[in-house]
Amino acid sequence: MNIPNNAQKIEVENSTVDFFLYEKNSIKYYYFDSSSCAAPEPMINAMAGLKLINDSKNRLIMINHQIPTGLFPRIENSFDFEIERLEEQNNVLITFSYKQDSLAEVDFNNNQCLG
Repeated sequence: MNIPNNAQKIEVENSTVDFFLYEKNSIKYYYFDSSSCAAPEPMINAMAGLKLINDSKNRLIMINHQIPTGLFPRIENSFDFEIERLEEQNNVLITFSYKQDSLAEVDFNNNQCLG
């Protein structure tokens, strides 16, 4: 996936990869690519990015080398996610969105992979 030309690089606390922000159709998209990272970096970056999407007008896009199955149980009460296979790079694209009426709390400091 190519990010739009108008995407701006942003600083995200505790991240280990570059994050970008762009807006499309009044929705802010935060984007990062952890496909070349080894565990636990994808989890660390996903948790850092999820802190940014606290309403329905924000999305987080993650590119990764595999589906982060350890992440989903930790966030499924607060976030929805859609998975798309990127065949040409053999990666996955996950789009996260905030559940509108979610009252659940996510422990964003719990960013380690479980064996």
